[in-house]
Amino acid sequence: MFECGDCDRVFPAGWRARDQHCDATGHHPPDFECDTCDEWFCSEASLHVHMNSRNHWSEGKSHECAVCPSRFFGKVDCTKHEISDHWHCSDCDRTFQSKNNINMHMNSRVHRGRDMKCPFCKKPYTTATGMVHHLEAGSCPVAKNLSRDQVYRFVRQKDPTGIISKKLIGWTGEPSYEVTSKSWDGDCYRCVLCQRGFGSVRSLQAHLDSPFHKQALYHCPNRNCGMEFKVLAAVINHLESESCNAMRFETVQRHITDLVSSDRRLEF
Repeated sequence: MFECGDCDRVFPAGWRARDQHCDATGHHPPDFECDTCDEWFCSEASLHVHMNSRNHWSEGKSHECAVCPSRFFGKVDCTKHEISDHWHCSDCDRTFQSKNNINMHMNSRVHRGRDMKCPFCKKPYTTATGMVHHLEAGSCPVAKNLSRDQVYRFVRQKDPTGIISKKLIGWTGEPSYEVTSKSWDGDCYRCVLCQRGFGSVRSLQAHLDSPFHKQALYHCPNRNCGMEFKVLAAVINHLESESCNAMRFETVQRHITDLVSSDRRLEF
């Protein structure tokens, strides 16, 4: 006899009658009910002991979790369960300390290879973040003059509605700074903007050339998130991390590929 998990009503006619009752009332079957018979249990562990001893697993549920006794119809569902519930990678036989750690592992070149290529020099990268940082930093040997400002102008052309780029009225580019002898204060080379001290001219110049004192040019497309970013690579890294659930990692890679390799506007 099958029971309702909310009102304890019993249905001698079978599970179909019980399911019709649940559909009509919004009730649910017991949380830990056997897939095959009408027995149910107070814990998942007790349920799995029963189903293993009686071989009551549903036909086709042949994929067993590497961490717990749960079974699944397909390998994909089993793998998703291991990753999301146990932070475990079966392929590498590794368990991680947090959801973010295993997400970084699953999105690393160990599992994804290096399919993201620079549109200019074709150097391969594992993620869109790496490829975009390569361009914004002026590291591409084919596009050495490419800068953060030029990347922003390019993105604004592809993103006129401001999905990820901020609409900065009258923006013509960021000011540049050059270290002079006046930067030495007798103790160190000091930044006039933040008063931070540096041991060499090169270190101070690198600080001034970095986005540290620049304004935010981008924002997360998830309006409930509200985070802003100074470089395109940072907003892409934020999206790839899936920390605010704006989109899936694969979606980010696909859209950034479209952004740099076609005339289409940016869409998320």
